[in-house]
Amino acid sequence: MLEAQQLALGELAELPTGVDAVPFLTQLTQRGPGADALGRTAALLTEMPVELGPHGWKLTERPGADARRAEAFWREDLGALAIAAHGHVGPLTVEVLGPWTLAAQLWSARGDRVLADGGARNSLALALADGLPTLMSDIVAQVPGAQVTVQLAEPLLGQVHAGVLPTFSGFSRLRAVAGPEIVEGLEPVLAAVRDAGARSVVHLGSTWVGVPPVVLAGADALGLDLADVGPGGWNENAWELIARAMERGTKLWAGLPPAQISQCAGPALGQLADLVGVPWRRIGLPAAQLDDVTLLAAPRRALGSTDEHRAELANLGRVAEALAEKSEA
Repeated sequence: MLEAQQLALGELAELPTGVDAVPFLTQLTQRGPGADALGRTAALLTEMPVELGPHGWKLTERPGADARRAEAFWREDLGALAIAAHGHVGPLTVEVLGPWTLAAQLWSARGDRVLADGGARNSLALALADGLPTLMSDIVAQVPGAQVTVQLAEPLLGQVHAGVLPTFSGFSRLRAVAGPEIVEGLEPVLAAVRDAGARSVVHLGSTWVGVPPVVLAGADALGLDLADVGPGGWNENAWELIARAMERGTKLWAGLPPAQISQCAGPALGQLADLVGVPWRRIGLPAAQLDDVTLLAAPRRALGSTDEHRAELANLGRVAEALAEKSEA
């Protein structure tokens, strides 16, 4: 974990001049149960203990070895962060699952997904809202100069809203959750982040239909994997929603896939820049606001070697530099 954290911070320190880095707490999910996104987030819940069951993480009556393992991974991660980020002053991002994706993946003690029970999912959102400030204070205790941003990963929000998630039996689908309920579930979590003095990003993956609820719930930024929005990153309906969000002051965190590499020309960084820049111009957003876009990796495959990770971060830096130049044109 320490090596991974040092790699991330070290490579981000080498970005081109004029490109601001957004360091992040790394995740090594291969360490096993408790290091995965669901286990990590569930371990933060206040007074809602979890354990591993036959189908994955589920609520239980009292915490056991599974929860203790997840908490131990958090301690290991924060310890590595304290060493790697010693003396760091500035932005620092940590990612956890958002309340809707959490409710869609976590099982109740004796039944279906937590999502199936309106009362349980409300309690889950409140338990996450209550636990996140402790995580943020722990981060600042390890890195006193950190300006924390919490990224809530909500890749399943679209499926929650559409009502396509299967029940435990698999013979039917869970009821669709309406837009106002989506907003209500996000609000307490985003409010807790804001009240703790941190900023918030809700990353939707490719689920652009979730943009309005995220904006209405009060997120500081929204994240989208642009390559999955449409061909060449273009989808008029999606970009209309993005433009309205930006007009309301919500920033864009644009997820970009790994660059395609040609043996002759090297990585096709222009294609990555066009995933942002071309739709931006077509929808009529001011070029100057490109400077406010944050780029992040959205790999469609697992990056293996250390060199691949280094190349990915370096490519993002060069794409950010190109977009910064366009913002000044």
